[in-house]
Amino acid sequence: MKCRFCGEDASETFVDLGMQPLSNAFVPTSARDRPEVFYPLHVRACPRCVLVQLPECASPDVIFKDYAYLSSMSVSWLAHAEAFAEVAAARFRLGPGAHVVEVASNDGYLLQYFQRRGTRVLGIEPAENVAELARRAGVPTVGKFFGERVARELLADHAHADLLVANNVLAHVPDLNDFVRGLAVLLAPGGVLSIEFPHLATLLAGRQFDTIYHEHFSYFSLGTAAAVLDAHGLAIFDVDELPTHGGSLRVYAAHAASGRPVLDRVREVLAAEERAGARSLARYARFAAEVHEVKRALLTFLIAAKRDGKSIAAYGAPAKGNTLLNYVGAREDFIDFAVDRSPTKQGTLLPGTRIPVFAPEHVASARPDFVLLLPWNLEAELREQLAYVREWGGRLVVPIPEVRVLS
Repeated sequence: MKCRFCGEDASETFVDLGMQPLSNAFVPTSARDRPEVFYPLHVRACPRCVLVQLPECASPDVIFKDYAYLSSMSVSWLAHAEAFAEVAAARFRLGPGAHVVEVASNDGYLLQYFQRRGTRVLGIEPAENVAELARRAGVPTVGKFFGERVARELLADHAHADLLVANNVLAHVPDLNDFVRGLAVLLAPGGVLSIEFPHLATLLAGRQFDTIYHEHFSYFSLGTAAAVLDAHGLAIFDVDELPTHGGSLRVYAAHAASGRPVLDRVREVLAAEERAGARSLARYARFAAEVHEVKRALLTFLIAAKRDGKSIAAYGAPAKGNTLLNYVGAREDFIDFAVDRSPTKQGTLLPGTRIPVFAPEHVASARPDFVLLLPWNLEAELREQLAYVREWGGRLVVPIPEVRVLS
């Protein structure tokens, strides 16, 4: 495959997770006996620009049709969004006259907090079922895939963005250069671009292979993200290291012509990436062996638990959980059922493994011996939500970066 940023042959293997279904393609129970389409989940790295990436096996039109993920379902993510809105409004002086735009705005989870402050907002969300939820909540939302053409169309009816937000979407776009060109077009001359994405350095260090799935076309270090933005006239001037999604970066960028000074934190993170090998093909080559060990450890736990007659439930049905279960090969012979707070997932079957998904209340009625936390990045939140599991002697289990049975 050709690198989606620089055009070089992306010839180096990062990790090969085999053939897998689309991680958010939940199966209706009525389609239990129908076949699913599986695609290769073979991640490559470009030897020139070191962008880690997947080929476009399925188009965004297929992946994001009737999208199952709703941002507002996570209490901790809502708190994260509200805190960002407060900090950004103060730091960048976003008063009532300012215009805040979010690309991939989901169900309005973030823009609602700017809207409450009296700031003009606009969401851009390609999944129409999710965009409609945002509109019903009063958040104006355009249902389109974002790129340079759409950015120019929007400027016919809307102002440039004083704050342009792109949270956890940079990885989701197959035409990376077109997407970033669109950001440059829509951003006001003196505006600020804020982008959050899972940090490749923490993915490597934490063996977080489950964050790899077909929706994520690219995986970024700060160095590679800076190179992509720089190629389109955008310069990173600040960065925050975040705990979200197992370890993320929030970068702040502006038009290079604005001349904003680059803060020391950018240089510090770049130096840390260099030490960790986050842009090293040699480090990438070791990652696959580490992933194999995670698989063996989880299988060892599941086999032992089942041989001991224990019941196991999966809590949460995130995309990362589906990558994990399909790679490990854990179906109903290991996992009795899954639960999820999202009503769009309840009453369906997990893609590939066909494990049934229920509402969270099913845990209390079924009283499993173990509850496997698939959204392990929300461990603190889930420990609190699932404290009642201890009433019948149940235990919580974290699968990544190694199996941990919580006391």
